[in-house]
Amino acid sequence: MRVSDSEYSQHEAFGELGRFSQFYEQLADGVFQFASMGTTAICNIDTYVYTGIAGTLNSISTVLRAGQINDGYALLRKYYDSTIINVYSNLYLRDHFNTEKLTAEGFIARQVNDWLHGKARLPEYRVMSRYIRSSERLAEINGLLYADDFYKQVRDRCNDHAHYNFFANVMLNNSEVYLPHRGRTLDQLMLDLRGIFILHLAYVFSINDHYMMSGDYLDYLECSELPPEDSQYWVAPYVQDVFDNVLSLHKPEVADAIRSGSRMQLTD
Repeated sequence: MRVSDSEYSQHEAFGELGRFSQFYEQLADGVFQFASMGTTAICNIDTYVYTGIAGTLNSISTVLRAGQINDGYALLRKYYDSTIINVYSNLYLRDHFNTEKLTAEGFIARQVNDWLHGKARLPEYRVMSRYIRSSERLAEINGLLYADDFYKQVRDRCNDHAHYNFFANVMLNNSEVYLPHRGRTLDQLMLDLRGIFILHLAYVFSINDHYMMSGDYLDYLECSELPPEDSQYWVAPYVQDVFDNVLSLHKPEVADAIRSGSRMQLTD
């Protein structure tokens, strides 16, 4: 397959990348109203994380359209890392911000707050991943996500491309060369992309399900009206869309666990 082939240029991976990027942009706007408890940040730090992720997904789309699948996979690894950092920082804040020593600034989770202000690095990927997978809060979701070794394989594929572990990966950055496996590699990249998105969405729901709230509740307050009962649990339409058409479609067991464990009013 060549990059100029319509089969490549019209591959569904480009549609998925656009959908996921738009989701993160909308989520970034939606979470801005929530304070990042346990830090001294004035604004919600996840707003900037999510817009950054949206930018990474747009970059993946750009390099894929240029036929550079190898670079696409290197950026996919960056996306994977970003989701783990986001999950780890939010889980750590949940676990620590109200138990650490009270300072003049309030209850501060030092590790994340120092990272936020450029005073320290977060732990390496392996440590963060182990922390997430050992969390009692996430036990059910972890059991479902890691029922097989799919995510280890995703990580291995990303590393193989980032480090040129195989010559075939080098060739995947040469857009004008005919490669019989180019289409299969793009198929796999799409599956890996979707898997990372599902993992991230499942974790965000499990840690901060209020992030998925629709804007109706605040709209009522801004109009000096009493919000309808339980309207704080209404789900934003863009969230319901990816829940139905990505999570429920491809990981129904994870969707069912989230639906039963969340306060948010997800439709069946």
